[in-house]
This record gives sequence, C-alpha cells and structure tokens, in this order.
Amino acid sequence: MCLAIPMQIKTMAGFNAVCEARGVEREVSLFMLQGQPLEPGDHVLVHVGYAIQKVTREEAGSTWELLDEIVAHA
Repeated sequence: MCLAIPMQIKTMAGFNAVCEARGVEREVSLFMLQGQPLEPGDHVLVHVGYAIQKVTREEAGSTWELLDEIVAHA
C-alpha cells in the first residue's frame, strides 16, 4: 500500500522545496509537478520525498482528519 502525506510548501528553490506537516519539515522534490504553478503556502501530497499532486488546503485538512481517525482506532 502507498501512502502520501499532505504537506505545505515553506520554501522553494528550483525543483526542490522544504515542506512542513505538523511541525516536521522535509526536503521534497517538486520535479513531478513541474508543469503546475506552485508557490510557498501551497499544499502538496508527498510520497517518498516527491510531491505527486497539488491539493487544496481543505483537501489536506480532510486527509489529516482521516489519518488521525485511522491512528485513533489502530
């Protein structure tokens, strides 16, 4: 099973970004989204260090709600 985590772009330099989720920052490649307009503050789904999809703030929040529910019932 694959899992992508919603993260917010904090800074960008070319195809590289620092993204944050719940206080954790990670370096993320934006290479797979090079055709989409991205800027700091945008939300992306991150899988194994690569941003694979741009999502809205609401979609990111909904995903975190579902992940929290899964963890609560594990």
